[in-house]
Amino acid sequence: MPFRSNDLVDDIMQSAPHTIRVFLAFRMACVGCPIATFHTVDDACREHGIDREKFLAALSECVPA
Repeated sequence: MPFRSNDLVDDIMQSAPHTIRVFLAFRMACVGCPIATFHTVDDACREHGIDREKFLAALSECVPA
């Protein structure tokens, strides 16, 4: 499942719950946040000062085989 920078944070966490640990590892307070339904990955990374490409790579790496 490829994740993109324009995917909504909440959609990712709901469709792939195993990704929640990545959000937490990057210290992103998106889990349970009402803004997660509106924020894209790009928005969240910018808001939290996180490198988008590193974050997307970490999301992709956590996908079970």
